[in-house]
Amino acid sequence: MAPGGFFRTVDVARAAGVHENTVRLYVEWGFLAEPGRAPNGYRLWTVDHIDQMLFARLAMHGMWPGRRIRESALALVRRAATGDLAGAVADARVHATLVEQEIARAESAAAFLERWAAGNADAAACDEFYGPREAAVAVGATPGQIRNWERNRLVAVPKDPGTGYRVYGPDQVGRLRVVRSLLLAGYSVMAVLRMATELDRGRTTGLKDVLNTPRPGEEALTAFDSWLAALAEQKARAGRLVDMLGSRIDTLH
Repeated sequence: MAPGGFFRTVDVARAAGVHENTVRLYVEWGFLAEPGRAPNGYRLWTVDHIDQMLFARLAMHGMWPGRRIRESALALVRRAATGDLAGAVADARVHATLVEQEIARAESAAAFLERWAAGNADAAACDEFYGPREAAVAVGATPGQIRNWERNRLVAVPKDPGTGYRVYGPDQVGRLRVVRSLLLAGYSVMAVLRMATELDRGRTTGLKDVLNTPRPGEEALTAFDSWLAALAEQKARAGRLVDMLGSRIDTLH
């Protein structure tokens, strides 16, 4: 600890389990308020800086679960760094609601998948056959997106033996709709491929768990590879952020 009850940069870094350069970067990025300076030029950190550093690390450490959640967390951390803790609490609650909305989207897409896999009528596609462009229109995608899904083995499409053109029947169109729904809800191509592989092996139940569970030896490179688990972790983290801000406010009264 520095003289006068202040802390050194190394103290702040150790409290958060990071390198000293990370502390300096957080100041540059607006995640920490600029500390005062001693006559010799050394930074003078306070306990508020340590609390904010711990708050910032809780909000941002780990895999980012999507642009919307990332931007919300960054804005929240910067608001707290200004000292506007009441405003930060409001932001934290909005952040928690955003996470809840993402969970609802992901759960809805997984439920649509399982209804379709079970053959439920409300998730069925149609009883017509399409070419590539018509299939894209039917599922609300572009022909380029559909080609990409085929290249990534998310759907296999038979060819007309007479013309050699791909023909999208009810099974293929239904599967394209499921794939589009899952990708829009945040699941990664890897997660959808994991599900598609099991589907092609004849599995029609428990596909939500397959989406969310990397196979043994499969490395989860992004939060989207185990999307529901990542969102559940974000939900718990959002609750802790609200609690941490509440505790900081309580200490001021």
